[in-house]
Amino acid sequence: MNATDALSRPTNLADFKNSPAEAAAVADAGTSAREPAESLLDNAEIIRVTNITKRVITSDGDLTIVSNANFTVQRGEAVAVVGASGSGKSTLLGLMAGLDTPTEGDIAINGESLFRLDEDGRAKLRGRLVGFVFQSFQLLPSLTALENVMLPLELAGAADAEKRARVILDRVGLRDRVKHYPKQLSGGEQQRVAIARAFVTEPKLLFADEPTGNLDAKTGRTMIELLFELNRECGTTLILVTHDASLAARCGRRLTIDAGVVTDETDQGTMAT
Repeated sequence: MNATDALSRPTNLADFKNSPAEAAAVADAGTSAREPAESLLDNAEIIRVTNITKRVITSDGDLTIVSNANFTVQRGEAVAVVGASGSGKSTLLGLMAGLDTPTEGDIAINGESLFRLDEDGRAKLRGRLVGFVFQSFQLLPSLTALENVMLPLELAGAADAEKRARVILDRVGLRDRVKHYPKQLSGGEQQRVAIARAFVTEPKLLFADEPTGNLDAKTGRTMIELLFELNRECGTTLILVTHDASLAARCGRRLTIDAGVVTDETDQGTMAT
């Protein structure tokens, strides 16, 4: 079931809090819960991709989307995943987040193997560590901006959910829009809410899939400045998929995927063979 479809049914925060299925779907729609600092690893590595291959069966035979990829991501890095349309950028992102499963290989987040866990275990790991920002925003239409941002905190049992949500919405310039529903907000305002929701839980790792793809150029630039500013303030590791060369250049590192091969263009070292 599509996460957005699952999330369209409940009509208020209480419904979500009392519905385990919908609550689990929220975690996969771009929310997370804070993890105590003492549970993090001492080393600087937050993601390790080991021999990851993803193949799918088509009418023309097997299609390899990702081929034997090997790389690591360090805490606090900003990494752009780039490549031609249809090259597998979003597939690679989904694999790193544990939203998709590989044909071969493994990925560890914070030292824990994703694919030795079942689906519920992966969702719980994402809930502790991960935030998401999507091109399509994935806000819940039946909840206000404030309630959308409060939701991951409510699900995590935070006593100060409303206070924290108001602080981050103020931070992204939406103090006067907290009671508005998504349909009452512009595209840029909806993306601000999505960014606020992603950062409100202080995730250690943030995935962004074409975060400016549905925005005009001016609004997109504003959103990117906000994303990088919050990223610096929170010390979050940022991994984003983009076709925008100027945005990719803002990142300290760039992974290019072409014909299934993932190459690190920072040092020109090949990360897959």
